[in-house]
Amino acid sequence: MKTHDFYYDLPEELIAQTPLDQRDTSRLLALNKETGEREHLHFYDLPKFLRSGDCLVMNDSRVLPARLLGHREPGGGACEVLLLVDRGAKVWECLVRPGKKMKKGARLNFGNGQLMAEVVDELENGNRLVRFEYDGIFLEVLERLGKMPLPPYIKEELQDPERYQTVYSKEVGSAAAPTAGLHFTKELLARIESMGVKLCYVTLHVGLGTFRPVKEEDITDHAMHSEYCIISKETADIINETKKNGGRVICVGTTSCRTIESWAAEDGTMKESAGWTNIFIYPGYRFKVLDCLITNFHLPESTLIMLVSALAGRENVLAAYKEAVERKYRFFSFGDAMIIHN
Repeated sequence: MKTHDFYYDLPEELIAQTPLDQRDTSRLLALNKETGEREHLHFYDLPKFLRSGDCLVMNDSRVLPARLLGHREPGGGACEVLLLVDRGAKVWECLVRPGKKMKKGARLNFGNGQLMAEVVDELENGNRLVRFEYDGIFLEVLERLGKMPLPPYIKEELQDPERYQTVYSKEVGSAAAPTAGLHFTKELLARIESMGVKLCYVTLHVGLGTFRPVKEEDITDHAMHSEYCIISKETADIINETKKNGGRVICVGTTSCRTIESWAAEDGTMKESAGWTNIFIYPGYRFKVLDCLITNFHLPESTLIMLVSALAGRENVLAAYKEAVERKYRFFSFGDAMIIHN
């Protein structure tokens, strides 16, 4: 299967640059994965597609304000550091700019000395190991000085950082939001729970690899990035009980889907698990646990549109995307949503 098989034409003006005022007023395209039938609604209509006995699986990862803007010392030239992975002992693997000026030994200053840092190593992939120096708790320093690392296709400044967090975000560690969850309000979740739908949570810390394009012509040659994920015993038990009783497992977002599919046994049962996953789901994959998926609209030729196509069929997905473009849906992180159901 070729990467270009997952291409669709998207006018740039349909890429949402800012979130809507009210989270659940985004549009919702409902796609029946068996018939290909499509409906056009709003996200607050989601309960129409849920049934008592189903469970909703959500990713409770919280985005780290991981983008730091400062200057180099001495001389004062501007610099930018993006935190990727905590390596321990106050050292982080980072993306840096300007790379040519950020060699081993470079000293960095953020927030007029509130946070200092030194580049301690240069990695083969171009990333840097950076050791930070600060007083107090690093997360609190980041909350003061850091900015949200928005995707490269968003050019607008985000006015309220909480709009790039889900209302149920808890576990800090992502470099990007699990965006399918951005449409939920606490009120909508309460409505869903009152219907007899169980709510449960996994944690997958989203890496910047989620935005990495597939450059290989044949999709099976693509090397998938790794991300850390956790499934609690409580969540595993809820999923197992749901399946046993004939309910559906409905994942909110591709990250929740990849988490449960990574750790499910062949018979679809779950147990408490944690570790790194690089699962790559594309057409031909047999889902072990997931029945339905709530998701946003994804980039052309991305691993995420391939995952969605594995669930609903490539032709159905591309037809739905074509109709979404014609109806001027909003695309990507701050865009509209889709439910793939049966």
